[in-house]
Amino acid sequence: MVIVMQPSASEDDLSTVVEFIRSGNGEAFVSRGVNRTVIGLVGDVDQFDDHHLRSLQGVADVVRISAKYKLVSREHHPHRSAVRVGGVPIGPDTVTLIAGPCAVETFDQTLEAATMAREAGATLLRGGAYKPRSSPYAFQGLGPLGLRILAEVREATGLPVVTEVVSPADVDLVAEHVDMVQIGTRNMQNFPLLQAVGAIDKPVMLKRGMSSTIEEWLMAAEYIAQRGNLDIVLCERGIRTFETETRNTLDVSAVPVAQQLSHLPVIIDPSHSGGRRDLVLPLTRAAIAVGADGVIVDVHATPETALCDGPQALVHADIPLLAAAVEAFATASGRTMVRTDRLAV
Repeated sequence: MVIVMQPSASEDDLSTVVEFIRSGNGEAFVSRGVNRTVIGLVGDVDQFDDHHLRSLQGVADVVRISAKYKLVSREHHPHRSAVRVGGVPIGPDTVTLIAGPCAVETFDQTLEAATMAREAGATLLRGGAYKPRSSPYAFQGLGPLGLRILAEVREATGLPVVTEVVSPADVDLVAEHVDMVQIGTRNMQNFPLLQAVGAIDKPVMLKRGMSSTIEEWLMAAEYIAQRGNLDIVLCERGIRTFETETRNTLDVSAVPVAQQLSHLPVIIDPSHSGGRRDLVLPLTRAAIAVGADGVIVDVHATPETALCDGPQALVHADIPLLAAAVEAFATASGRTMVRTDRLAV
């Protein structure tokens, strides 16, 4: 059961509802989004009278939901949501480009990649300070130094920053430096980490696990929402199949399916799915055509020297093509590409 609070509800109203639930031996999980606050009721919901709950001060509606993922389900919230990251929207009616280096290596390298991202029309900068890698001998990221570099590049370019967090112990530190935290494919079912990012006041990008079903992906999002954070963006980044010609298999069907099941925005990562530079632009076009709310793309000025995933990074010559593809396909699908000069002040 989900109790939806009125926009004008006070903290006292919220406390009254929470205490009422607890007095009936139920558990109350308060989740706050940009436009609404909801309370997830866990326990024997049949003992709670819907009409009584609706009569409480500040309550807008009471919804009984059959889906396992109650807070992120469209049963609870029929209209699709938009999430704002440092003022940049990700959601219906727009297409948002997120771009930058897969890994932060130096200030100059990150700044040049951020400049390339801006030239492509990106309004958010991605860059990895922590890199969970399959091999323990591969570059693992600069950690806190990488976070400081990202913050400095944000100051220099004005681009809000997205970066990955890999440990619950680092969540607060990462959140201090960036505008959106990312949960990578290897951590999609790291439940303590999901609960930790659910407790912060920053949007979360949740990548689909490489071997996870869509339901498991949405249940992972529910872990975040249940702890209080409704500002979640889902990211399809390719799944593991029998195919070996690409790094992963991009599941474009996951976009409309997830959008039908959940109100959360859904974006696509064409870089990590294909794993090859020549596939990034075709997969970007496919992502927007199928209805993705945005794409997250790797760029690097000298990918031959990159410490992480150089073969999939776009170079300077690709930037005009990326900009043209996102703009054209957004327009063709009846949406607007999010650009800095189009954002409301």
